[in-house]
This record gives sequence, C-alpha cells and structure tokens, in this order.
Amino acid sequence: MTIVTHERDAAAAPADWTAVCAVTDLETERGRAALLGETQVALFLTHAGRVHAVQNLDPYSGAHVISRGIVGTRGEVPTVASPMYKQVFDLRTGVCLETNGKEPRALRVWPAAVADGIVYLREEQR
Repeated sequence: MTIVTHERDAAAAPADWTAVCAVTDLETERGRAALLGETQVALFLTHAGRVHAVQNLDPYSGAHVISRGIVGTRGEVPTVASPMYKQVFDLRTGVCLETNGKEPRALRVWPAAVADGIVYLREEQR
C-alpha cells in the first residue's frame, strides 16, 4: 500500500485536492493501493499516461483487491478485471462492463491529476 506524504506539494494544491503519491510510485498497467483518508483507493497508470483512481473494495467479493486486478481495454475503454470473480470495470466511470451473471454494481471513482510529478485526487461529496 502506498502511503506518501508530500506536505510541500499538498500546500500548493487546491483545498479539495489531496497529494497521494509520486507518479513514479506507479507502474504502467499495474495497480497500486493507496489511502485517501481511511478509504483504500486503487490507482492505475495507463500506457496513455492517464492516472485513474477507483475504490479498492471489490463490490462483489467484499475484499480490497481491485488494485491487484488485470488491467486491459475494451475498445478505447481502459478497464480492470477483479482478481476475485473477474467482473470487468471501466476505469473512467467505475461501471461494471461484465457482471458475469451477477447484479450490476459499480466502483466509486475519484478525479485524478498529476502536477509536478505528484498524483492528486479530489475528494468529492457523495
């Protein structure tokens, strides 16, 4: 789990954005778990250079494993497949694209940005 404090960078960020980690802490097409407050977030860096942030909690198994999922694409859509039951989620929206016979569920997503090599997430009201 990535727990990095960038106090200098966090002070320069807008109030509703939180510095989470350095972009160099992420590997392309591999997930990393991080804490946003007390919430586990799964971070993904795509080949296109975009960072996506979704909940690490798998809504089907109840385990915090999404960061260990299989990253891929469906057409132009970046995806992650849960390592538990293999449901496939859109990394941009959290929508489940393949439910594998289960009721549709979605992952929570956070807006992500990279500035000066630091990944920031925006905490939004639910």
